[in-house]
Amino acid sequence: MNTPAPGPDALAEDILRGVGGPENVESLTHCATRLRFQLHDGDKVDQAALDALDGVMGTVPQSGDRFQVVIGGAVANVYSRIMNLPSMTGGGRPAAKSDAEVKAAIRAKSRGKFAWLDNFFEYLSDSFRPLMGVLLGASLIIAIASVLDALGVVDFRAADKSATWVFVDAMWRSVLYFLPIMVAYNAARKLQIDPWVGSAVMAAVMTPNFTGLLNPEGGTPGITCTTNATLGTQNCVADVFGLPMQLNDYGGQVFVPLLMVALLALVYKGLQRVFPENVQLVFVPFFSMLIMIPVTAFLIGPLGIWAGNGIGAGLAWLNGNAPIVFAIFIPLLYPFLVPLGLHWPLNALMLQNINALGYDFIQGPMGAWNFACFGATAGVLLLSIRHREPIMRQTATGALAAGLFGGISEPSLYGIHLRFKRIYPRMLVGCLVGGLIVGILGGVDTSAFAFTSLLTIPVFDPMGVYVIAIAAAFVTALVLVYFSDYMTPAQRAEANAERDAAEAAAQSSAVVAEPAARERELVGAGVGGAASAAAAGSVAAAAGATAPAGPAADASGSAGAADASAADAASGTASTVPAGPAVQIAAPVGGRVVGLDEVPDPVFASRALGEGVGIEPVDGRILSPVDGELITVAGTGHAFGLRTADGIEVLIHIGIDTVQMKGEGFDVQVESCQKVSAGDLLVVVDLEAVRAAEHPTVTLMTITNTAQLAEVAPRTGADVAAGETVVTVRR
Repeated sequence: MNTPAPGPDALAEDILRGVGGPENVESLTHCATRLRFQLHDGDKVDQAALDALDGVMGTVPQSGDRFQVVIGGAVANVYSRIMNLPSMTGGGRPAAKSDAEVKAAIRAKSRGKFAWLDNFFEYLSDSFRPLMGVLLGASLIIAIASVLDALGVVDFRAADKSATWVFVDAMWRSVLYFLPIMVAYNAARKLQIDPWVGSAVMAAVMTPNFTGLLNPEGGTPGITCTTNATLGTQNCVADVFGLPMQLNDYGGQVFVPLLMVALLALVYKGLQRVFPENVQLVFVPFFSMLIMIPVTAFLIGPLGIWAGNGIGAGLAWLNGNAPIVFAIFIPLLYPFLVPLGLHWPLNALMLQNINALGYDFIQGPMGAWNFACFGATAGVLLLSIRHREPIMRQTATGALAAGLFGGISEPSLYGIHLRFKRIYPRMLVGCLVGGLIVGILGGVDTSAFAFTSLLTIPVFDPMGVYVIAIAAAFVTALVLVYFSDYMTPAQRAEANAERDAAEAAAQSSAVVAEPAARERELVGAGVGGAASAAAAGSVAAAAGATAPAGPAADASGSAGAADASAADAASGTASTVPAGPAVQIAAPVGGRVVGLDEVPDPVFASRALGEGVGIEPVDGRILSPVDGELITVAGTGHAFGLRTADGIEVLIHIGIDTVQMKGEGFDVQVESCQKVSAGDLLVVVDLEAVRAAEHPTVTLMTITNTAQLAEVAPRTGADVAAGETVVTVRR
């Protein structure tokens, strides 16, 4: 059976426990899909336990005691619940820091030779990441309008559109035009200065007063304009304070606010050191604006335009002169940028291209990567249906829906692809095929910033080339993953064995439950206890199951049990069949005994493989816990199945996901079908090798036919030596 998914508050508590408890959390923020922890001690994180949580797609350790927990679209809700836990708001703990404060702390604690490079990419990424929601919203508005344009309902590009469609344009242009102000706000927060000052500086060069200077026919004296023959653009220069100021339309620009805020932070913090705190509120913003607005208009603005156009022109040259190289490079690069959060700078280039050139040529090849990613997820979904894997089926279904309709790849990446190493090479082949098609057929452009999903297909031109490319990428990745599997043969064999055991346990539970239900039915109908017991016994016998047993009887209790049965029959109450003698199951290894609920593996924790215990081993000598026969000996040496003479089936599983070690570090001492006695050596495990491979070493022992037994009672919470009793079984 499967344990129910934890409630929202339970998930919040489990995540907090997994990162070392509230006392280990220095601060917490979140982005579009991830919880971003800054911890006091990153070594206290129980990554395996976090990865095993239902509701967590994956985890990403980072330098500087930073740790990310990937949640998906529900991240804001989980973040809110964590922050509202009493342990996070109680006395003695500092209040939650702002995102800027968190990032400042990260910079201060960042370790590594290239910390400056990490900080640079974080500055770029964090300036855009909070805008993902509104960018996606604008993208979908554009997509809807493009569909209507393709159907002939409206001419999306006409110069004389009605007021209705001009208003619809304003709905998405609001995001792209005022993007520089939004980026400036986020960048200022990132650098721990007043974000409204950053916004105000950027807004100054986007007011109607400033943009009106771009119209040479407006009659404003002191403005001269020239036409760039190469680009076909018009350059205007205004005489301001006797100095030449290049005029630009900064709507949609991204490099200008990034450069401006970087300099503004130096000015702002310098002014904070100059003025006393009691007057900083007035004079720091005042002098910051007085200095930075002219510097932006005269220097940073033209420099940002030049830098952005230069990079865009360079990529455009590569796209025009070596389109196949460019089209292959982009989709093969993205699978490595997105997991690290380094893809946002390329998004900035897309926006820059649209603003400078009127179109972008990066998003088309990028679509090949996205749909290869979604195709690999579809392959996993088909395999999960074929192999009857409900958990993976649910994960893949949600990830595929988020991808195909939202263009969001993180659920696929963190929920599936990064967990199984076989997926990435196959997905990359899909990226290569899609990129080749885009390059060979002349490239794909778009005049809108759009998340590459099914809904945004109409914004790409030529649409036919784009559809062929993304379809090829999707199908290639799907076919490769489906026919070669996302698991290794050893992993698949283990997964199928666990599935079969879980299904058998569920069926056994149903068979055992049937006689009890029948007995209740007879009692409810007024049939006497002895008759009902007999009827229940006959049903159980027909089903080949044991009737439910009550408390154990001692050696002298058989006569008493018979008397009790007679008394029950006389009184019209049901009889309880006594359990058989107790069988003691020994610990296969010494160590701390824990319950299955504490084990970082959802299959064992759900009791799908029976009731049992986990043991944190003190050494690597794994012994037989019972006298019996070895029914199963895994080729990798990480799992053993035993059966006693009286039919008790015992599974020993060493570590979590240790099948991936392919037997390295496991010295098996026995063979399948061999008779063993309690205490015989089964395998010698190199625990340090297991830890080096980043697998939990907990050794699991379960009674796989628990549903057929009267009682399986684990003894947990103590330190034991190998051979001491840890489970008591009664038939």
